[in-house]
This record gives sequence, structure tokens and C-alpha cells, in this order.
Amino acid sequence: MPSRLVALLAVASGMTVANLYYAQPLLSSLSSVFHTSTATAGTLITLTQVGYVIGMIFLVPLGDRLEKRNLITVLLTVTTLALVAAGLATSFTMLLIASLVSGATSVVAQILVPFAASLAPDHARGRIVGRVMSGLLAGILLSRTLSSLVSDLAGWRVVFLGSAALMAILAVALRTALPQHAPTTTIPYHHVLRSTVQLVRTHPVLLRRGLYQAAMFGAFSAFWTTVSFVLTGPRFHYSPIGVGVFALVGAAGAAIAPFAGHWADRGLVRPMTGIAFVVAALAFVIAGFGGHSVVLIGLAAILIDMAVQTTLILGQHTVYQLDPAARARLNSAFIAMFFVGGAVGSQLGSVVYHSGGWVAVTILGAALPVAALLYWATERGQRATAEPGNASR
Repeated sequence: MPSRLVALLAVASGMTVANLYYAQPLLSSLSSVFHTSTATAGTLITLTQVGYVIGMIFLVPLGDRLEKRNLITVLLTVTTLALVAAGLATSFTMLLIASLVSGATSVVAQILVPFAASLAPDHARGRIVGRVMSGLLAGILLSRTLSSLVSDLAGWRVVFLGSAALMAILAVALRTALPQHAPTTTIPYHHVLRSTVQLVRTHPVLLRRGLYQAAMFGAFSAFWTTVSFVLTGPRFHYSPIGVGVFALVGAAGAAIAPFAGHWADRGLVRPMTGIAFVVAALAFVIAGFGGHSVVLIGLAAILIDMAVQTTLILGQHTVYQLDPAARARLNSAFIAMFFVGGAVGSQLGSVVYHSGGWVAVTILGAALPVAALLYWATERGQRATAEPGNASR
């Protein structure tokens, strides 16, 4: 693969997935603008992730059924319109609906990643997927900084309208740069959806890796949904722009992606998965002791993001080997499972924070990777891989 195409796919993945997180540092402001409680404002993040899950289930499998370049163009067009609606929202309900739609169609990132895996040579697939995924994680983390800066300078509406303009430009760029990629199956749409469910039954490792990542992404979402309340609260008195700058610290976790891809190519999936669970749990312990220290919270953010990125790359590398003809559907099932965990983690994080404070959030965050570690131990020394199959065709 040309390096410029890998770079474009990484940037595109980051730009599209960023749409899910622009609102996170704006929750306090949106709460004031629309006269809602902070807990109600937090549902904006949850509903956007629910939209993403809906898109993963019903839209991403079309990547195996339709020509990918056309599908990507249509989805980005809808995303652009939804973001315009969000930027012009006159009520919180309108903003919620627009965010649900933009969340559903921002799954373009999860069409591009298996696209990259299909174009990559076998010996370098892990590294190339890792590079593309580093762009995706950077988009998740840098979105908060960009959102804070733009909203501080021009208002929260420009955040969504600006993203709409970026999506329109991205649609043209991808339409021009991506090669045509023929569908890998001709079965009807309802059979595509049914076969996606069948993949989970056929490949137990798909369910296992999905549950691993659901726990990790739940912890990740709980942390990033609530840390803005901590930083803007009486202990630190950060402004929204300060919260955005803090998010840059977590972006350092994206640097682990190429290493995770290299570990996957070397067959170190299982041991590095276990290590990542331990690192994530320890990071929340550090965060718990860091209630009065932004340095410790920042260190925890870096470790959490590194651990989540590692398990994500290792999981995708494993899942993509199960059936080359069904990579879009495999990715659909995998991402949908862990984004359910992310949505639950966001909501639980908000509820736990408002009932028990920051320490309660860190206990919740540590419990999730510990649960995943206990489940990981049931592999009993077997590698978390499976033989490729043809059951989905």
C-alpha cells in the first residue's frame, strides 16, 4: 500500500470518529444553553454512541455487500447533513436526534479499517491496521481539544458546523483517492445481517475479543466522560479549553498503535492482551490517588489510552484473520459489541460520579479490566485465535 493512502485512511478514520466526542468537553456549556442537568447533558454522549452501535449493526456489514467507495460517499454525505442540523439545533431534543444520526453514519471509520486490512499484504497487515487505528484513537482524543478551542473562540455551534465542512471535504478526498473495491458477497441484505450474527456463533473468539474490548472501552468512556467534571470542578477550576488541552496528554496513548500491530504480527496477541488489562487496572488505581493531582490523572489517562489501543489492535488483528471475505461483517460485530460497552460505561460513569464522586468512578474503571483479565485467564494458555472459516459466505 502507498504510504500516502495509509496516511489518508488514518486521518479519515480519526476525523469521522471524532464526531462522537466533540460534545464531551461541552457538556457543561450545553447544559446551561439548553437548561438541562449535567446528568441529562451526559445522555448526548451515550446516545451518540448508541447511534454508532446502530450503524455498526446495520450499515457496516454493507461494506461486504456494496462497492465500498460509493458506500463511504453516501454515508459521509448524510453525516455532513446531520452535523449541520446539530450546529443549527434550537432544542436539546433536536441536538440529540442529529447526534444519533451523525453517530450512526460516522461508522465510515469502521469501513475504512477493514478496507485497509484487505489492501494490506499478509505480512504487514498488523502494522498497517495499527497505523490506521492510531489515527482513529488520535481522532477520539484530539477531538476534545479541538472542540474546546473552537467553542472557546467561536461558540459550540461552530464545532458541529466546522465538522460538517470537514466531512464534505473528506468525502471528496476519499472519492478521489480510494480504489474501487468490488463486493465480496452477493447475498441479500437481510442475509448479510443474519450472517453477521452467525459469525459470532461460528467464531467464539469473535465474541471473546468483543467482550474484552467492551470492558476496556467501558472503562475508557467512564474515564473521559467524567474527567471533565473533575477538571472543571472546585479542585482544579479548569476552563473548557483547559479540559481540551488536558486531552492532548491522553493523545500520547495513540503512539502505542504501531507497536501493538508489530506485537500482533509476531504472534504475541495473548500475552500482550493480559498485560494491557493489568496496565488499565493500575491506571485507574493511579487515577484514584490523583484526585488532587492533575499529574497523576494525566499519567492515568496516558496508560488507559495505551492499554485500550493495544487490546483494540490485537483484537482486530485476530478478528480479521477469521474470514477474509467477511471482514466488514466481522468488524461490525466486533465494534458493535465494544461500543455497547462504551455507551454503558459513559452512562454508568456519569451516574457513579454524581452519586459517589471521582473515587467511585476509578473503582468502576478498575473493575472492568480486572473482570476482562479474569475472563482472559479462562483461555487456559490457548492462543486467542481461530481457523479461518467460510460460514459467512
